Amino acid sequence: MASSVSHNSFSTIPLFVGFLVVASSLAHFLSSPLMSESGNRQMKNHTFKPAEDIQKLRRINAYLKKINKPAVKTIQSPDGDIIDCVLSHLQPAFDHPVLRGQKPSVNFCSASSGESCPEGTVPIRRTTEKDVLKASSVRRYGRTRRGHLRRDSTGSGHEDAVLFVNGDQYYGAKASLKVWAPHVTNEYEFSLSQIWIISGSFGNDLNTIEAGWQVRPELYGDNYPRFFTYWTTDAYRATGCYNLLCSGFAQTTNKIAIGAAISPISSYDGRQFDIDIMVWKVVACTIPQSRTIQSLNGVN
Repeated sequence: MASSVSHNSFSTIPLFVGFLVVASSLAHFLSSPLMSESGNRQMKNHTFKPAEDIQKLRRINAYLKKINKPAVKTIQSPDGDIIDCVLSHLQPAFDHPVLRGQKPSVNFCSASSGESCPEGTVPIRRTTEKDVLKASSVRRYGRTRRGHLRRDSTGSGHEDAVLFVNGDQYYGAKASLKVWAPHVTNEYEFSLSQIWIISGSFGNDLNTIEAGWQVRPELYGDNYPRFFTYWTTDAYRATGCYNLLCSGFAQTTNKIAIGAAISPISSYDGRQFDIDIMVWKVVACTIPQSRTIQSLNGVN
């Protein structure tokens, strides 16, 4: 599945566009004293502290209440997800102070099969307590760790294959990405293929818009390839998140859920399947004219 969404932190600036395939061992997890050699979290040397554990559950429940908005309709997807149809102006993006009180007026529709949400709503994959418990903390859930960012394809526990262009002004980019279901050895590894649009240096001013598919058991609880988006305005330090797990992207289509599994997938020496991802610049009428909205659309 794919989606139409908007982001409000970019202007027309030189961009670095790349197709990225990543497999990460996330060494910071594997070196944790709470990890076994297989990569699974263990309760070694952990003392049960009722007050702290209750407080953690309270934080998780508060986060779930904030992120899971009231649903007009609920859909049980074939891959096991629960999809909530949420009124467009109540989605997480409109918790942001800049967008609070606004209503989306632009709808970029994409062809889609299967059940869809009613007009005026957007499909959002419901986040569960089990999902959040996989993260090191509530604050880190749905966020990535990049460590020291580099232009090349080595270091930081990542193995990358990158194709890029830079040095000019770009108003959009498009890529066709073949969809696979690569094997990852434990739930803290991931593999992905994406478009990565970059502004700024590789220091703390790095801005990105990212979209593609990924296999990431830590985030989704399975090994399906899933459509995803990501953004950051400060080199992944404090801003940004995957999909609709924080305010930042505003979804407009009622047919496609961000974070949903993609099917069918390619097979070795067999049929090949791909998704087209396009990122382009538009101005949304409901936002003050001084603010630029970046829109992203992916089509099966």
